[in-house]
Amino acid sequence: ILAAALLLERAAGLPIIGVKAKILYVPRGPLLDWRNVELRLKVIDDLEQYTRQRKAIFLKIDPDLPVGFGIPGTEKAADDPSTQDLIDSISSGGWKFSHDQVQFKNSIWLDLQMPEQQILANMKQKTRYNIRLAERKGILVRQGSSMDLDILYNLYRETAVRDNFIIRSKEYYIETWKTMLDNHKAVFLIAEYENEPVGAIILFLFSRVAWYFYGMSSPDHREKMPNHLLQWEAIRTAKSLGCNRYDFWGAPDVFDESDSMWGVFRFKDGFNGKIVRTIGAWDFPARPLMYSMFTKVIPAIMSIMRGLRKSYLQRETS
Repeated sequence: ILAAALLLERAAGLPIIGVKAKILYVPRGPLLDWRNVELRLKVIDDLEQYTRQRKAIFLKIDPDLPVGFGIPGTEKAADDPSTQDLIDSISSGGWKFSHDQVQFKNSIWLDLQMPEQQILANMKQKTRYNIRLAERKGILVRQGSSMDLDILYNLYRETAVRDNFIIRSKEYYIETWKTMLDNHKAVFLIAEYENEPVGAIILFLFSRVAWYFYGMSSPDHREKMPNHLLQWEAIRTAKSLGCNRYDFWGAPDVFDESDSMWGVFRFKDGFNGKIVRTIGAWDFPARPLMYSMFTKVIPAIMSIMRGLRKSYLQRETS
């Protein structure tokens, strides 16, 4: 096997003009040696042909393909010129950089192959201090089980309302988390103060990589820094399970205070991982006119739906 892609298909109606259609998505793929030009062209051509055969509006891909490391314009920044050649090649073939980035375009990777004490020593001084502070203040971290699913969802819903982001239904998360846990692909870690849950992390595990996929917290006892200790225990757990890399799953698109993720990024950056910038999501518009309409109409509809969902969550939490 030289290449692989998981293709997801879903209905994508354009209700204003009464059109029913479909879109395709390859999450974190396709997987291949992108520097093998012959293979790359073959895979891209196959995906384009499949999109046309399915009569889809467009196909979205977002391969985990770094274009550089570090914050642009800083001393640690390093770009990969060969990846820019790939971008030029994809763009010239009619693909368009997508403004709808389903996954995070950038992230932070922490190397777990060094000794545990070295990982701790490499962290920023304030992060190490907050980890020890949480321990001194009585924060305890335990591993959760399927018995904790309701606790996790309630914390996650509370976090969503407080931090102003939209989440799916309770059933979606319970099924996802339980499925991953039952198949030994997830770890639940819960921080408690005097037996009261004050924060939690859900790690997804695959191919020696641990992803910090879900984080949630209570506003109570935040001064005791439970989230710092949670991350440290998550890193230690991932390492003990044989993972070589800890992916903090998300960094800003723009590395300054204008980005909505800046505050979260500053927290993650304290653990001193490597900032990874990827190629991001790209769309192949098999039906250009409908693609243009879709990219204009659907965002407006989704904005309304997110507003309704946000109001529902606020009522459910209060």
